[in-house]
Amino acid sequence: MAKGILHLVSTPIGNLQDITLRALEVLRESDLILAEDTRTTRKLLTRYQIKGKKLLSFYSYNAKSRIPQIIGYLKAGKHLSLVAEAGTPGISDPGYMLVKRAIKEEDIEVKPIPGASAFLSALTVSGLPTQEFHFGGFLPSTGKMRRRKLKKLKDCQATLIFYLSPHRLEKSLLDIKEILGDRHMALAREITKIFEEVIRGKISEVLKVLADNPEKIKGEMVAVISGEAGKQEERQKRQISSGETPGWSK
Repeated sequence: MAKGILHLVSTPIGNLQDITLRALEVLRESDLILAEDTRTTRKLLTRYQIKGKKLLSFYSYNAKSRIPQIIGYLKAGKHLSLVAEAGTPGISDPGYMLVKRAIKEEDIEVKPIPGASAFLSALTVSGLPTQEFHFGGFLPSTGKMRRRKLKKLKDCQATLIFYLSPHRLEKSLLDIKEILGDRHMALAREITKIFEEVIRGKISEVLKVLADNPEKIKGEMVAVISGEAGKQEERQKRQISSGETPGWSK
């Protein structure tokens, strides 16, 4: 029997044109599509005239119960695609749990289908060092847990990246400023969408922009924060000038 294949298919984070030809081909050929949000995925399939595909919801609240069923499909030789609501599956969603389970099986292959990623897009337009970075996912919703997490990262020299909820944006930035200091940052909002914008400056300056323009406090937010005391930026400049930058595939 042929091996089952779990494709991790990256999908657009806003603009529906930001999808690869390979991703569309894999979606067309999949026996089943696992979707974090079936409504969003259905819109994408309709846009590219991918018809007759069976979708199975797979999100935080049902992931644990769905995994045995999905593994059964894969062990039967089916080709499945996992898609997040937007971007790369497995990033700040339950996709990693499925991948962890699937790679334990000798008769299942897991293949990445690269594409859009919100935090990488935000990093590249931030103007902050990209040589080393720490992706912290979503900051905790409670102030106590949020501050605890930030304290652990205070001495990190890598550029820090977080997903922020607009409902807690001001409180989160104030906590970041208090614990990490008034560092340089970039706040990327609504990346690839109509109201795409990047607000750059010190944290205090970004807070002032938001206070003066409250209409900007909405949509999907990615905060990119400079590393501790700017040491990473100094190191990256030295590496680039001396030709030490690794030539890895990007």
